[in-house]
Amino acid sequence: MKWMRRPTAGGDRGSETIAAAIVTPLLLILLCLAIGGGRIVMAGSKVDAAAEDAARAASISRTYTSAQSEATAAAARSLNDQGIHCASTSTSVDASGLAVPVGQVGTVTVTVSCTVAMSDLLLPGAPGSKTMTSRFTSVVDAYRSRES
Repeated sequence: MKWMRRPTAGGDRGSETIAAAIVTPLLLILLCLAIGGGRIVMAGSKVDAAAEDAARAASISRTYTSAQSEATAAAARSLNDQGIHCASTSTSVDASGLAVPVGQVGTVTVTVSCTVAMSDLLLPGAPGSKTMTSRFTSVVDAYRSRES
């Protein structure tokens, strides 16, 4: 029996190259979207941490005025330490828990909002911004003295 050579399909020549040329950009776009989404989630978790730090700082204050200033300073420090550059930041404090009588449990709630430019989160030059808001509640020590 003679060794027979299989005929090659000349019409399929280069089809792998065309398929790779079509699929590669789609995979790169998907990878970029995944990285961008991850960066947005990470920035959101950093704002969550800033709200937690601010609520804790406010809950150990003795007056409403000091709770407001301590929460604002703690949020700014936390965002700065974590490398989040906010175009605008707002910190609101509900320190009504500082007014409860000694022996009762009160809470302090802090809401931190941070507007971040999309060019900081995604690619340089990306248009737009995203506002991330987080709220955290911290318990005031029931047996700690409070100022009126």
